[in-house]
Amino acid sequence: MTDADRVTILNVNHPERTSKGDGAMYRAMRTAVLAVLPGAAPGLTEADMRAAVLAHLPADLYPEGAKAGWWSKAVQLDLEARGVFAREKGSPLRWHRAGA
Repeated sequence: MTDADRVTILNVNHPERTSKGDGAMYRAMRTAVLAVLPGAAPGLTEADMRAAVLAHLPADLYPEGAKAGWWSKAVQLDLEARGVFAREKGSPLRWHRAGA
């Protein structure tokens, strides 16, 4: 994989650190997460988000959901750091699209 095929992933919990990841895996998961994440509270829990994205993932990148859990968390943290997601207060943690 070349650097051109990689994306920079942010982490809202560690803003000083970034990581690089597979661009195709990231983009596919980002599309899936944005398709299932509601625009307003009460949002989705992490478990709900992980389950909901499975139907939206391409089988060639995520065969039988392989690695979907890790990538859904990575994309959630990245999009939250970028201000695309909003984390709701309370327990369990829930997310929805920001600005809605």
